[in-house]
Amino acid sequence: MSEIAIAFDVATLEQALELDDRLGTGPEIAKVGLELYTAAGPEAVRALDARGRRVFLDLKLHDIPNTVRGAAAAAARLGVEFLTVHAMGGAAMIAAAVEGVRRAGGRTRVVAVTLLTSLDADHLPPGFENPLDTGLVIPRLLEMAEGAGAHGIVCSAADLAGIRLARRGRPFFAITPGIRPAGTERGDQVRVATVAEAVRQGAGMIVLGRAVTSALDPRAALAAARRECNEAAALQA
Repeated sequence: MSEIAIAFDVATLEQALELDDRLGTGPEIAKVGLELYTAAGPEAVRALDARGRRVFLDLKLHDIPNTVRGAAAAAARLGVEFLTVHAMGGAAMIAAAVEGVRRAGGRTRVVAVTLLTSLDADHLPPGFENPLDTGLVIPRLLEMAEGAGAHGIVCSAADLAGIRLARRGRPFFAITPGIRPAGTERGDQVRVATVAEAVRQGAGMIVLGRAVTSALDPRAALAAARRECNEAAALQA
C-alpha cells in the first residue's frame, strides 16, 4: 500500500500549523522541505511531530561526506522518519549519511534523490545535449544507493516501470513527487503522474503538494486523493 506525504511548502511555521489544521487528522506524513526548514528550522519538525505527524525532512543534502554525516546525525536526533540526500553525491556521501543516522541512534531512513521531476531530457543543463536514458541511469542510482545503505530513492513515477524491469522482481522502495490527483494541473513540474498511476507502478510513497495544499478545501482534496490511492491499491490486490 502506498503511503501519502503532504508537502508543507509554506513560508512560516504559523502557515504550516494552519495547513495542518485545514488538512485534519490522518496518517499522512508531513514533508518539510527547504522553504519551511530555512524559515523555521528544527522547530518546524518538532511542532509537527508534537501534533502526531510523522516527518519527512526533504533537504536533498549534497556536500562532502563529513558534512552530510553531521547533518544526517542532526536530522536523526530530531526524530524524522525520512531524510533525502542527492544520489549524485555518490556512494561515499550516501554511506556517510547512513552512518550519521546510525551514530545518532536514530530510526531515520535515508533516501537518495535521482533526477528532479522538474527536469527531463529537454530541460537538462548544458553539457547534457544527448538525451538522458533514465531507464538506464535511475536503476543504477538505486543500486548504488542501496549498496551504500540507503532505504531507497526519490524518482518520478515515470521511472518506476523501467526500475521494475531492471530489478527483475527484486523489491525496492521509491518515493514519487510530482503526483497530482486526477484532473488537476501539473504546475512547474514536467514528469508528473496521477495518484492512481503512481500506485499502479509501485510507488512506496507518493508526495502531494499544491493540488491539495492550495485547494479551496485541502481536507476534501486530500480525502479525494486518499480514495484514488485506495481504489488503485484495491485493483492491484
